[in-house]
Amino acid sequence: MKIIGLTGGIGSGKSTVLAHFKALGAATYIADTEAKKLMNADQELRNDIIKLFGEQAYDNEKLNNAYIASVVFKKAEKLNALNALVHPKVREDFQHFIKNQKADFVIYEAAILFESGSDQFCDYIITVIADSELKIERIMKRDGVSKEQIKERMQHQSADDYKIKKSDFVIRNNHLENTKQQVLTIFKLLKNLKDA
Repeated sequence: MKIIGLTGGIGSGKSTVLAHFKALGAATYIADTEAKKLMNADQELRNDIIKLFGEQAYDNEKLNNAYIASVVFKKAEKLNALNALVHPKVREDFQHFIKNQKADFVIYEAAILFESGSDQFCDYIITVIADSELKIERIMKRDGVSKEQIKERMQHQSADDYKIKKSDFVIRNNHLENTKQQVLTIFKLLKNLKDA
């Protein structure tokens, strides 16, 4: 089974692209979503997170996302330490996931695909990009946050140029119909590569 990494900066529209691939029959795995589930469900991971962030890390038995975010956006070393705890657990979970898949390929979606080293187990990589103003507009609508907060978040992610250089495919996600067409083209190419 081929593993296709899907990444892109905040607001680029990775979820939209992923939904198109899923509709075409690809198996999909969203690393960020699964990481959050594991941070709530895996007792060993919970204990390690409490050691790192203190008791405030959990509120009513649930991960306190707002508190964690407020710490990691100010302290890069805390973010790195959190990633070092979470990524091995996500990789392990992904291995279990692919054992039960029958699709030709699985799309592994991760915002920090390169930063986490997850690109190393991908056969091909797709980066989703979009115009800067459009990304900001999307995030403001989705998360109800200010332009300044978005720009701060963007600083914590690798630049598009860096991702593009390391990718096999790039999807420019500015117009929905056009994006759908790009996904279909890449899907067909990947199927042909698998059969070759």
